[in-house]
Amino acid sequence: MSTVLYALGRWSYRHPWRVLVGWLLILVMSGGGAVLFNQGTDNSFSIPGTEAEAGLEQLNRTFPEVSGTSAQIVVVAADGDSIVNEPYRGAIEDAVTDLGDLDGVLGVTDPYDELVTGLVNEDETAAIIRLQFEGQATEVSAESTAALEQISDDLAAALPDGSQVALGGDLFATSVPGLTITEVVGVIIALLVLMVTFRSFLVAGLPLATAIIGVGISMALILLATLVATVSSTTPLLALMLGLAVGIDYALFIVARHQDQVRSGMDPEESVARATGTAGSAVVFAGVTVLIALIGLSFANIPFLTTMGIAASVAVAIAVAVAITLTPALLGFVRGRVVGWKRRTPRRTRRVHKTNRWVMTVTRHPLITTIAVVLGLGILAIPSTSLALALPNGGVQPEGTAVRESYDLAAEEFGPGFNGPLIMTGTIVTSTDPLGLMEDLAAEVEKVPGVKEVALATPNATADTGIIQIVPTTAPDDPETAELVRALRDVAPELADEYGVDLVVTGFTAVAIDISDRLGAALLPFGIFVVGLSFILLMIVFRSIAVPLTAALGYLLSVVAAFGIVAAVFEWGWFADLLHVGRVGPVISFMPIILMGVLFGLAMDYQVFLVSRMREDYVHALRARRGRAPRETAIGAVRSGFTASARVVTAAALIMFAVFAAFVPEGDSSIKPIALGLAAGIALDAFVVRMTLIPALMTLLGDKAWWMPRWLDRILPHFDIEGESVERELSLTDWPERDTTATVVADDLGVADDGHPVYAGASFRLEPGEDLVVTAEAPITARALLLTVAGRLAPTDGRLRVAGHLLPERAAWVRAHVGVALLRDADDPVGEIARALRGRTSVVVIDGLDSLPPGPHLDRVAALLRDAAGTSFVISARDTRFATALLDDAGRRGATILDLSSAGSAARTAPRDLNGVLA
Repeated sequence: MSTVLYALGRWSYRHPWRVLVGWLLILVMSGGGAVLFNQGTDNSFSIPGTEAEAGLEQLNRTFPEVSGTSAQIVVVAADGDSIVNEPYRGAIEDAVTDLGDLDGVLGVTDPYDELVTGLVNEDETAAIIRLQFEGQATEVSAESTAALEQISDDLAAALPDGSQVALGGDLFATSVPGLTITEVVGVIIALLVLMVTFRSFLVAGLPLATAIIGVGISMALILLATLVATVSSTTPLLALMLGLAVGIDYALFIVARHQDQVRSGMDPEESVARATGTAGSAVVFAGVTVLIALIGLSFANIPFLTTMGIAASVAVAIAVAVAITLTPALLGFVRGRVVGWKRRTPRRTRRVHKTNRWVMTVTRHPLITTIAVVLGLGILAIPSTSLALALPNGGVQPEGTAVRESYDLAAEEFGPGFNGPLIMTGTIVTSTDPLGLMEDLAAEVEKVPGVKEVALATPNATADTGIIQIVPTTAPDDPETAELVRALRDVAPELADEYGVDLVVTGFTAVAIDISDRLGAALLPFGIFVVGLSFILLMIVFRSIAVPLTAALGYLLSVVAAFGIVAAVFEWGWFADLLHVGRVGPVISFMPIILMGVLFGLAMDYQVFLVSRMREDYVHALRARRGRAPRETAIGAVRSGFTASARVVTAAALIMFAVFAAFVPEGDSSIKPIALGLAAGIALDAFVVRMTLIPALMTLLGDKAWWMPRWLDRILPHFDIEGESVERELSLTDWPERDTTATVVADDLGVADDGHPVYAGASFRLEPGEDLVVTAEAPITARALLLTVAGRLAPTDGRLRVAGHLLPERAAWVRAHVGVALLRDADDPVGEIARALRGRTSVVVIDGLDSLPPGPHLDRVAALLRDAAGTSFVISARDTRFATALLDDAGRRGATILDLSSAGSAARTAPRDLNGVLA
């Protein structure tokens, strides 16, 4: 992949206008589509398959008057007045009449109605008007909402001074997140960090420009998706926050590598290509980890959360695509002006010395460092044990808003449970006394601990469905309310046995509790998924067992510590006023799973950029010593790798922290805990785990940090994370000579499997039209060489170039352009050769040419070989005389014989899996 990115970076650098205009056209088209077809976001949450959701669907069919969204107007009389006297009663009854005329209103409950109880408090100082709308909150028209607000205002104007009127309810319980000035402050901080990092105003603006373009496209696509999908109102802001942070960081990694290379004297065009091939490879890997984690949010099997994960993954995917294409293009505009202003050597030396002092201290006392970090993060994690989850309601809205005032007044005057009533419903079609049945059921329900009162127990107009409206003693997001829901569901079977009615617990509060329970249950499998994924991916990258293990453990420490900080602020109230937390209590239900998914990807970013440099230095030191590296060499690699990469990782982490932290002070109540958790998690993971704990653990492990069983190394795929393929290809640019005419050239080529040589020491050169006949005592040996030439088998030793392309780096191209004919046991060997030659003009490999039986078809084969005059054939045959005779009959230029018989015994004893590949 790194070679592809190398070429892509060079092409983007050479054609900056094409790339820039292309992305701007995508931005304009997607933005135009969003403006024309945006259907708006959805503030409601649902979870199909749960009892509460099924109950709502049943009520929607049989009792629509109680199934839709609701609103309420809380009226509190002035001190010393009674709410049941004039002028309160008359003004409230007039408002009830006006409310009944609103479009979409199914019913209005008059608090003074003799059939209604509980809407006037015991002290007769407050009353509540309740409205029931048709459909969910998103289906209520803006005109109806505006008219409702106007009636509320008119009611307030008609009441005596000192009265209070507040409009709230489920219709207003959730707000649409929006941007504030603090988010801009986060971007400004990111710009300042970039300026310090790059020492250039011009270069500092490049990552910001690419990130803004990427975020603009992703936001437009998300809004356009509302045409065909339901998108929650939190989704665009989450995608914006994540897309902006990773967009800046991904471009930062590429630009930083480019700047370092240009400062060292490299040509800018070559530097951009190499930076895209090396740092760009790590960017792609990092983006893939974030994508997989976000898509893994579907583990919870909750549609709105799945949509949220997909939308955020789109933002990350676009950020990766923009980073590896638009960043090189913008550098093409800048050309050589990326060096930045000069820094005085003493200051730079002090900065390097500070980095060295830090890593030297950590690695000199690794055990103490490890214990201190683990204990510190463990202490931070303690508050996470009290972390409670709930969906947002009016109580978490900012103080001073009407919906928050309504929520607080209702809780104060009627009790906290009044803001989150529950509904039990069931079919009563077989009852001969529906009213009496509902009274009996209500009496039974009132006995359940946690029930304050039954506000309503009635059948519907057709007497086939009954409802029991329950007011809990606790608030809707209180854990005791969730316990009440479970208790009511435990009682339902007993009521069914006694009264013959299957009751289900539903209502919007019950739906919110079911969603929280489902999300809580999904945390463990999701955690196993992301930790297991990180372990596998890092094993592939670093060819190590210890590195993935320490990375996964560090990730878990960061996550639980971040949970602890969120709980300390939102549950315990620490610094709640400073961070403008509207109300201390449960956090939004999907915060933990979102935090785990996003932090996983970002933590792997820092792990890759830090440890890959350590591995690179370790491998170089190992090669220089030509043997097993002693412990000192491994520790030296940890120190040198840390020093080389700490600057960029520090800048990236500071930018991430600034962007996420900017959404905390004035952020939406749903986004605020997520942003705080991400900001805290990034800071802890980058500076405490990756830059402190990991070097300490790597020092304790020494060279054992890079150990992996041979059998595991063999079966794991290889992922070129640091562009080793690019470096190798560049080092062999002039091999065998610049602009070579050879179609195939090999030097000391070999393939080994788990230490068993299949063949070794193969050296040959073919010009156009020249052929090679390979023979060996074991046919599998010759076939291995042919498949290596054809790009199907990666060489483990030596050098090989086919049709100008270096292997294994360009194996994909070679596989697509080199024909292969396997004649042994083929039903139509002549057809196999014809198919191999079809569209192939450079190289064709034929395995088992001497397996052709005598007959007239040999003339057809000779004709095919004769017609391919400019093609070079690499042929295997145990009978070389037969093969050379057939080539002579075809008028070929002559063939070179390569005898691999000395490798035959080793090939016969090669492991069975390799024999299966070559068979």
